[in-house]
Amino acid sequence: MRTGDEEGNFVVIHQKPQLTIGQCSKSGRKEQNEDSYGLIIPKGDLLQTKGIAIAIADGVSISQGGKEASEICTKSFLEDYFGTHESWTVKKSVATVLCAINQWLYRQSQAQFAVEKALATTFSGLILKAGMAHIFHVGDSRITLLRNGSVEPLTTDHRLHTGPGQNSLTRAFGMEPELEIDHRKLAVEKGDVFIFTTDGVHEFVSPSQFAAVLEKHCDDLEVAADELVTIAYNNESKDNLTCQLVRVDELGLVSEDTHIEQLQSLPFPPDLYPGHILEGYKIERELHASNRSQVYAARDIETGEQVVIKTPSLNFKDVPDYIEMFMREEWVGKRIQSPNVVRVLPPKQQRSFLYYVTEYVEGITLEAWMENNPNPSLVEVHGIADQIASGLRAFHRKDMIHQDLKPGNIMIDKNVTVKLVDFGSTGIAGLEEGDGSLKTPRLLGTVDYTAPELHFAVKSTNQSDIYALGVIVYEMLTTKHPYGKGFASAKSVKRCHLTPASTHRPSLPFWVSEALSRAVHCDPNKRYDALSAFMADLSHPNQEFSHPASQPFLQRDPIVFWKTFAIASLFINLLLLVILSQ
Repeated sequence: MRTGDEEGNFVVIHQKPQLTIGQCSKSGRKEQNEDSYGLIIPKGDLLQTKGIAIAIADGVSISQGGKEASEICTKSFLEDYFGTHESWTVKKSVATVLCAINQWLYRQSQAQFAVEKALATTFSGLILKAGMAHIFHVGDSRITLLRNGSVEPLTTDHRLHTGPGQNSLTRAFGMEPELEIDHRKLAVEKGDVFIFTTDGVHEFVSPSQFAAVLEKHCDDLEVAADELVTIAYNNESKDNLTCQLVRVDELGLVSEDTHIEQLQSLPFPPDLYPGHILEGYKIERELHASNRSQVYAARDIETGEQVVIKTPSLNFKDVPDYIEMFMREEWVGKRIQSPNVVRVLPPKQQRSFLYYVTEYVEGITLEAWMENNPNPSLVEVHGIADQIASGLRAFHRKDMIHQDLKPGNIMIDKNVTVKLVDFGSTGIAGLEEGDGSLKTPRLLGTVDYTAPELHFAVKSTNQSDIYALGVIVYEMLTTKHPYGKGFASAKSVKRCHLTPASTHRPSLPFWVSEALSRAVHCDPNKRYDALSAFMADLSHPNQEFSHPASQPFLQRDPIVFWKTFAIASLFINLLLLVILSQ
């Protein structure tokens, strides 16, 4: 790890297994160097989930706080980005961090009560993740790409020409409370060189000089960076001089074969029986078994705590996709913190087999509860639904979609606390940006509860989970499903017809029936876009819903309308035949 150089600039590097790096920063003809730059290649899982972060910043020279601002911006970006949740997309993570940095700099500047003491800086950052470069830019520092001998700027300077040889910044961190940040992304190729420079360099070095120097010193980018800074200085640059070169020698992707090999490095555990000892746990009994997994009640031998151990089925020992989904469950569970989501626990010791451990929930599934309570009250149903929604929010806040919500995956304990279980189908936005090895296969959920849009290769959203919750609430209140057996194909979606819940349970308040109809609408754009809105409409009448008595008969119940129309037409035709035959 490096944290500075002779100029006092911030630099931090943990390791560089896939990149070659060259850096040079000098004050030039100025007394103080207000530029800052840095790079972090994280260790472990963060390299896959978050990628590599690179940044450069140039403190605005008209303010005394320029150097401080550039260092704060660079250091905070590099450190705080890796503190954002691993499931978040790059764009969401970076936007969250950069907006917080800008607001802090702006507030500090306002506290100084003087423009000359403002904390203002330009900034250019890049996240290299899974073969993609995500670029974020404000001001006139610059990121340039050298690919196959061609030089291409990847950022646009935010400057306004104010006169001969005069320009002013139109955007910078710390200038305004709200900041527009340029964002773009592009696929990375092996051999690409990303050139990070402040304006003291790129305004005095031509594209052809960049290409020539990098070709000349391709084996030593430190020398190349130093020579580019020297060229700018010799060309009469009067500003600070910073150049950071990052060459991609390997894309840094974990190939699918390597990824699967890592997952398969742990053998499947043998069949477990009561009394069996598995790495600090004593198996008590089997709770559930299917062709996909086994679930056991066990006890921590050291603490006496009762836990659940889930193991993969030997039927899928040679199926890479299955192993990925099994590992996904533990990964997701460790990152969700909610009283309505079952907790995934750390193993007692280094594992020798493939399994994971969760808290033990003493209770029954919602599926069993529904069998025991075929006619529950609205209060009971709302209480359960509200807890399910709370669990789903924990997923949605981390850019995750459950995607397999169903009564069999929901537990209710003896205190009527609801907990969501089984996360193997969870869609994770942050991993969807990767190389594809961890992408979620389509239609992993159960047909009866799967949102119809997923049959048309549409990416699942929060509304897909809202649909599943709507079906579950509908089923709790009516013992039926809104579309019969659900959707087995895109063809069945096109033929769908919603049966209002009040058709099956006439005593149901019309506004509850309307709320359910909106939650399970075939068109996601006409569905609720927030769980809170759905929960509110289940507990209180929504004034937007017209009472059935005020609606035309055709809109209130189209099926009955057309059946009545057909019978009436048949009766009239028969009557006419009788009259004409006389």
